[in-house]
Amino acid sequence: MMSRPSVHPVDAPSLTNDAAAVMPRVRMKDFQGMGGTLGGLLLRLCQFGFAVVSLCVMATTSDFPSVTAFSYLVAAVSLQSLWSLLLAIADIYALLVRRSFRNPGLVSFFTIGDAITSTLTFAAACASAGITVLIGNDLDKCSMNHCKRFMSATAMAFLSWFAVSPSFFLNFWSLASQ
Repeated sequence: MMSRPSVHPVDAPSLTNDAAAVMPRVRMKDFQGMGGTLGGLLLRLCQFGFAVVSLCVMATTSDFPSVTAFSYLVAAVSLQSLWSLLLAIADIYALLVRRSFRNPGLVSFFTIGDAITSTLTFAAACASAGITVLIGNDLDKCSMNHCKRFMSATAMAFLSWFAVSPSFFLNFWSLASQ
């Protein structure tokens, strides 16, 4: 007895210019969190809010300029807050005109901007966390410094980075699916 395969090959349509004209191109559907959606706007507002809180907490301390990592954190969250505010305004515009961002150049600009700002924010938060641990745990100098404020500003910077990450990945996914 001879066995036969249970799955038989099927002829696939040819991919000539005629077939491409017949088959419409399938686009990825808009997921909440992508640019131009309500979820994207909420993520941008969270990024902006956490970055501004981190900036304000750090700016209220008198001795943050004496530590390079804290100055870097202020610069990084300042850039993050400006970037998030500009993209929140773009999301509001997209929601008002009921359009989503489909232009590959625009989506790649948003993706690259998110990648740069999230990397800077994460690096600044990590550096500030290291200095905060050094001041608080290793040197026991919290009584002479603003350790609680430094910790709060660092935590807000990490939360801002956590809010940027989904925006970056969804923009990157949208760019890759075009």
